Amino acid sequence: MSERDQVALEPVNRLGLILIVDDDEDIARFVGISLKLHGFDVMHARDGQEALELIERIRPDLCVVDLMMPRIDGVELTQRLRADPMNAALPIIMLTAKGLTVDKVHGLRAGADDYMVKPFDTSELVARVESTLRRNREYREVSPLTGLPGNTRISREITDRVRNGADYAVAYIDIDRFKSVNDVYGFGRGDEFIGALARSLHRAVTVAGLPPAFLGHIGGDDFVIVCAPPQVRPLAEQAVLDFEKTTDGLYDERDAARGYVEVRDRRNNIQRAALVTLSIGVALSSGDRRFNDPREIIALANEMKSVAKSQPGSYVAVDRRLAPG
Repeated sequence: MSERDQVALEPVNRLGLILIVDDDEDIARFVGISLKLHGFDVMHARDGQEALELIERIRPDLCVVDLMMPRIDGVELTQRLRADPMNAALPIIMLTAKGLTVDKVHGLRAGADDYMVKPFDTSELVARVESTLRRNREYREVSPLTGLPGNTRISREITDRVRNGADYAVAYIDIDRFKSVNDVYGFGRGDEFIGALARSLHRAVTVAGLPPAFLGHIGGDDFVIVCAPPQVRPLAEQAVLDFEKTTDGLYDERDAARGYVEVRDRRNNIQRAALVTLSIGVALSSGDRRFNDPREIIALANEMKSVAKSQPGSYVAVDRRLAPG
């Protein structure tokens, strides 16, 4: 069994699997050893054609690609990967012995994420691999609608607060009667309401001051804020006032004037749905009640959001139960 097949069958290191595509065996070995020493798994392809065959079988986390190679060179390989929906987001760092600007431009225009000229310092290459992977993972976590970080980043933020030992609060926010907006106006207008909430929450977080509060987008009309407990009330008040003022302009004039929208139910009967408001559920990790698992405190904040929804208008429900015992 070859070394490449052994790597293919072994569990991938959590830091990532790096595919080195270079016809120079010495360079590939040199780069591979440096990456392995920093905790990465490594595979090697001798040209672009071999790389395509490997990538089809085993999905690497990043490719380090030489520009000049037989059969399929680095530029053509990058172009083919970018044209493939399954590999369009695969991070690529281009290597070349040429230092001409035009070669860098060709590589970057083909879709490479970064560029290094031989000879290079291996510590710099490792740093670029790490930063490119980090940017790629963060980009994949970002909501395409709001540009805000998603679930993985939210969990990491809470975990960081746990490690720091500081008191913190998690606020779970969504829009009341959001379905009525989608039913009456369509998903396009619904996205405008979600965007309006994202901007209102962002403005509230911005003016909250220090320590910095964190804003994430779980999906749909669900958002999370992680902040210091004293910041909860001013953040919520600012967000509610800003959102309700902004959404007045998103309704048709007739609906905004009468204060409701008409929605047809499954039996084709017309029902009146009040204008949207916000429900905010808050869970606190402080004093004797501490949460070390992000899932637990997010679930509790979501539970409190359900309590808020049972109240009229925009409402904030805060869990103030003490720790058991």
